[in-house]
Amino acid sequence: MNRKTKINRRRARGFTLIELLVVVVILGILGAFVVPNFMSKPGEARIVKAKTDIRALESALNMYKLKKHDYPGTDEGLEALVGEEMPRLSKDPWGNDYLYLSPGQNGPIDIYSLGRDGVQGGEGEDADIGNWNLDGE
Repeated sequence: MNRKTKINRRRARGFTLIELLVVVVILGILGAFVVPNFMSKPGEARIVKAKTDIRALESALNMYKLKKHDYPGTDEGLEALVGEEMPRLSKDPWGNDYLYLSPGQNGPIDIYSLGRDGVQGGEGEDADIGNWNLDGE
């Protein structure tokens, strides 16, 4: 058996037990530090997701305006984006539809979520999140 065959056989065997244990230990350490940080703040994660979704919807509406020279009306709603600008509309992190006004009360368009409680106003996770109040982060 020549040297090249020995090297190929050694490579074909896979990982050693030590290598697998090192990977498991590294994953365990990462899990011990990272997962609790995410799991302890699900409300904050939902708020960040809602803000990200609203920014994406605002960008899609701006692209729509570039093509059609105006935003869709309130009656057309965000559904006007489906197909051309977005494959589908997502719900907010609390399972409700994002709301849309054109013209908006806070600017040319308003895109917003009523938060966890689904009612205007509120604080924390119940607060309204709109494209007009994303800048103060």
